[in-house]
Amino acid sequence: MSYGLGAYKKTSIHTASKEQILLMLYQAAIKNCKKAIEAIDKKDIAKKGEFIGKLQDIVIELNNSLDFEIGGKVAEELSSLYDYMLFSSTQANIKIDKEPLEGCLNVLNILYEGWTEAVKQIRKEKNEGAKKEA
Repeated sequence: MSYGLGAYKKTSIHTASKEQILLMLYQAAIKNCKKAIEAIDKKDIAKKGEFIGKLQDIVIELNNSLDFEIGGKVAEELSSLYDYMLFSSTQANIKIDKEPLEGCLNVLNILYEGWTEAVKQIRKEKNEGAKKEA
């Protein structure tokens, strides 16, 4: 990666809102899941393990960021989905099978779409609140 691109990415992460970081994490998880599936198709065992490892690191970070006091039942459900993805991706890694990863990818895409809509709604409400104060 060139220095300029690396610096840009680092700056964009440091200046991003919590909502933007959440969406970035989901995008990276989706990307690594897809790359792991491709690696299995190409029978590239080393890359498969690398991409599954990155996917799992992101899922663990998402799980660790859950606030069960504020999130309640939603946080519990998300934690269960993250546990499912960790288990499935481990099975995919051990068995060199892309099917469990396809299940993970499906869950990640659904969650990403849901969070994207939630972030849009939050921004809309913030903008409406700012207009009322002006």
